[in-house]
Amino acid sequence: MSSEVWRDAVGVPHLRADDVMELARLQGRITALDRGWQVEHHRWRMEGRTAEYVGPDGLTWDRFARQVRLEPTVQRCFERLDRETRTWLTAYVDGVNDTLAEGLAGTPEVARLDLGAYAASPRPWEPWTPLGIFWGIHLLFGTFPAKLFNAHVAERLGAPALELLNAEGVERAAASGSNAWVVGGARTASGLPLVAGDPHRTIELPGCYQQLGLACPEFDVVGFTFPGVPGVQHFAHTGTVAWGITNAMADYQDLTVESLGHVGHAEDGSPLLKARGVDGWEPVRSSTETVRVRGGDDVTVPVVVTARGPVVTGLEAEIERLVAEAEAPPQWTDESVQPRRAHPTAHSLRTPTHVEEDLGFGALLPLLRSRTVADVEEALSRWVEPVNSVLVADVSGRMRHIVVGRVPERDEIGAVLPVDAWDTRHEWHGYRRGPARDVDDVMVSANDRDSGGGLGVEYATPFRADRIRSLIGSLTDPGRSLTVDDCAAIHVDTLNGQADLMRELVEAADVTGPAAEVRSQLLAWDGHSDAGSTGAALFAAWRTALVRWFSEHPRLAVLHEPSGHSRLFTAWTDVTTQIGAGWHSMALLGPRHGIDVHEGVCVALDRVAAQADSLTPWGERHWLDPVHALSVSGRAPGVPRDPVSGDKGCVHAAASAPGVTDHCYGGAAARYVWDLADRDASRWVVPFGASGDARDPHFADQTPAWLEGSLHPVRCQGADGTR
Repeated sequence: MSSEVWRDAVGVPHLRADDVMELARLQGRITALDRGWQVEHHRWRMEGRTAEYVGPDGLTWDRFARQVRLEPTVQRCFERLDRETRTWLTAYVDGVNDTLAEGLAGTPEVARLDLGAYAASPRPWEPWTPLGIFWGIHLLFGTFPAKLFNAHVAERLGAPALELLNAEGVERAAASGSNAWVVGGARTASGLPLVAGDPHRTIELPGCYQQLGLACPEFDVVGFTFPGVPGVQHFAHTGTVAWGITNAMADYQDLTVESLGHVGHAEDGSPLLKARGVDGWEPVRSSTETVRVRGGDDVTVPVVVTARGPVVTGLEAEIERLVAEAEAPPQWTDESVQPRRAHPTAHSLRTPTHVEEDLGFGALLPLLRSRTVADVEEALSRWVEPVNSVLVADVSGRMRHIVVGRVPERDEIGAVLPVDAWDTRHEWHGYRRGPARDVDDVMVSANDRDSGGGLGVEYATPFRADRIRSLIGSLTDPGRSLTVDDCAAIHVDTLNGQADLMRELVEAADVTGPAAEVRSQLLAWDGHSDAGSTGAALFAAWRTALVRWFSEHPRLAVLHEPSGHSRLFTAWTDVTTQIGAGWHSMALLGPRHGIDVHEGVCVALDRVAAQADSLTPWGERHWLDPVHALSVSGRAPGVPRDPVSGDKGCVHAAASAPGVTDHCYGGAAARYVWDLADRDASRWVVPFGASGDARDPHFADQTPAWLEGSLHPVRCQGADGTR
């Protein structure tokens, strides 16, 4: 067999092989060479072994990975796959194992962790490792962490207060946003559809998407993959059909409040437990696992799986309580009079992957072989999670919008709050079907309710979707046609959808002196969050001051009490972070809950006035600050603090955390425009580069184009080796 690797001007690998299995092995080899450190770290996360190599910083994730049964679950998912897909995954893993040592050798991360001996002979990957990498990336991408915070709010302020933070239109996490659109040939310069988009996630270093071309006699595809996972998943062009996705904002993960009981001890001294279910006390599967911690003592992690799913938070505290009670029993003897929720700390997680032992990887090979819209839809009928809103078009001109993945049918309360294990409302009754419809002209998907199909609770405001439609309309006036370059410009539109509410609030503010001057400047701002704009910086400073005033409000003081949950969920349980993510809901609904928003707006103006002389343009506050696995320890490779345009309220959704930091840590993890008339005319870009090795010239050579909003050509290589 023969194979070939050709790299374009920015180092993107285009791979060709004589058959699909050899191509999978080649993809694994190149991935390990280009992204060795990144994929090996993801493998450690899948196994719950990061602390073994990086030290105590990895322990929080490892505890979760063990308790959620990450690796055992994906191993069962792998075993249930069809034979061809298992063989394909195994070929990819064989390729990774061929070159992993070479890909790890001398990387800055390996050097800073002093792991040279390990890197020279790393442990082999297992055939299910790619499934674990994919699921590990997406476990926290769903809704369950938000339900922990919802429960915290409801327990301390009452369920009606949830609207302050959970109202329709609140974009809770930068990681959940994306834009995608498809435009029919009647509006395009080529006469065939264009598919474009930009997934918004936490901006990671190295980037979370890997560009590549894959060609063999069966197919010829360019697209993006998650490093460590074969094929392409979310965005691709096969030559005759192309697709892109956004998060459908569906609710497919449930939390259940578990009441555990103590029934004795195992031979190793670990407690034997039971759990209360609908029909009374039930047995559970319990065990302990040992996590090795580099530079520290080993840590014993309890693992409990109930009939609802694995317990993922509060387990240690619950076991400590049970053991204490076993040694000194409470005064009551009749379990029926036990307080209903004396210790509501333990929560189990239920996901379609846990229930079905299926992660949807049976879709990946059919996606590569797709030639038409119908082929893509058929392939994605196997998709499980995360639930995606998909836009797809082919060379016949057909366009279609489909929502794919498994969303459980159950009581609506489970979509908002954890439900007691002994309450039948937590039970699932099959799965809901997502909508599917043909697109005649233009379709925009931007995490809004319309594109999500109503399978969730929280959606983005329609601003981004409406703004993209408006821009497409203005670019396709009579006599004009939409081009790839036009789509690239839409990606980086900076009109801020939060500006209108700010103007409404600030215009009503009764202030004098320096605060009145700030008020005038804010009202004069054009609403564009450009890096060089002082108006955008002034708006951000006012927003931060308002968020902090809300956070300090006596009405919300009880929310700052510890939630008792793992530090892993801090991004979802930190009060200031959550108010900053949805401050406009607090501003609109605060008066219903005894919060004088007018006073807060005036105080925010006064606070900004006190620092107005020190304000700098937006980009000097809003600079690129990616997350690296070693960021906490200070051992991560660095990148320049480049100024970034955009903001969470823009199509160019470069996100920060208002009230916490203005640094840009979220945004477009990739951008693409697929041209169905000529794939070579398609364009793409990522925030850093094709390589994950900071020594490589292609480590961050795409960043300038990403910052300015330009795209690189997709240089394709056909199955016959032509370029």
